[in-house]
Amino acid sequence: MIFLTVLEIVAPVFILAGIGFTWVKIGLEYRVEFVTRFAMMMAVPCLIFTALMKTEIEPVALSELMLAGIATYAAVCVLAFIFTRVFQLDIRTYLMPLISGNTGNLGLPLCLFAFGQAGFGYAVVVFAITNILAFTLGVWVVAGGGSYKRLFQEPLVAGTFLGLLFMWQGWETPRFLTNALELIGQMAIPMMLITLGVAVARLRSGQMSRAIWISLSKVAIGAGSAAMVGLAFGLPHEALAVLVLQLSMPVAVTSYLLAEKYGADADAVAGLVVVSTLMTIGITPVILTVLIG
Repeated sequence: MIFLTVLEIVAPVFILAGIGFTWVKIGLEYRVEFVTRFAMMMAVPCLIFTALMKTEIEPVALSELMLAGIATYAAVCVLAFIFTRVFQLDIRTYLMPLISGNTGNLGLPLCLFAFGQAGFGYAVVVFAITNILAFTLGVWVVAGGGSYKRLFQEPLVAGTFLGLLFMWQGWETPRFLTNALELIGQMAIPMMLITLGVAVARLRSGQMSRAIWISLSKVAIGAGSAAMVGLAFGLPHEALAVLVLQLSMPVAVTSYLLAEKYGADADAVAGLVVVSTLMTIGITPVILTVLIG
């Protein structure tokens, strides 16, 4: 049952990526730069903002898991940095894929299925932390440095912080505006996944073998850190389980978009996204069985 649910969630990822892959292979034009810019500046910020705004979660649960989540990501950042240094990997290309997982369109529905509405609320907290980290520290790393003022000019960062503010205060935009923002946001995931397929069409075979062991290392670093930090913080079982599950998610598609936008090795990151997502079909049911059991 868990296997089928994971497969149902993951299958659309490969179908949409397959469209982009096929599009390029048959020789049709696809302007990656334009699509990436539109997704990063419009579609993804709207998606993040509306997802956070419409989520209801109690302040106590928010603050408790928020602290544990921040501590977990701090540990992951340190371990991922050491990993890249030991194996002499390019930091701009590989650091954020090791840190930032697909806690949104894969992690959220998995947590909802496994732990119900309460688990979904916990999952949104981790999702918010992931996005803040990816579009502050992540942009700074992938861009190769620069002023932090530049980071807070990113629409993705503004969308995340505004979404958190609206969620915390219980605010909502007028219905007509919410509808418009949701429509724009609904374009984000299909655009990202089709663009991912375009990048995969350019992959070299050597990158795929490297992607396998890096993807396995990402799961070990993320899930291990979440388990240790969650136990140290004394999180309730359900919150701990959600934290571990979210930190075991595959490499986020947004890592590919950042690499594409700021000139890192986007093809290598695309390989990590595809391989780690494929591994999810086999790894996630095992993790869920342990967590639920």
